[in-house]
Amino acid sequence: MVSSNFKASVVQTHGLEDTLETLRTRKVDLVTVNRKLDRDYSDGLEVLKKIKADPEVGSVPVMLVTNYEEHQQASVDAGGVLGFGKLAIDDTNTRELLEPYLSE
Repeated sequence: MVSSNFKASVVQTHGLEDTLETLRTRKVDLVTVNRKLDRDYSDGLEVLKKIKADPEVGSVPVMLVTNYEEHQQASVDAGGVLGFGKLAIDDTNTRELLEPYLSE
């Protein structure tokens, strides 16, 4: 979705420490985080909260990927930007959500 619709590259990280290191060493326009992380099924909302609480990288927008509205709201309440669900990955609305962060 990202590579095919925007002039942006995707960098995959695996957990909080890896993500924070990437944010500190690379220019990142947007972080998307799954509600449940693939590797250990830990809580993506906790990753979002820790990113937003970090004074060095907290200004980077973070978007939670979840199909559940209540988790999207919790993400926004924690300082994230409105995200999308995995089922909507190819929808026009998802592209519109990403556009402000990934357009040149």
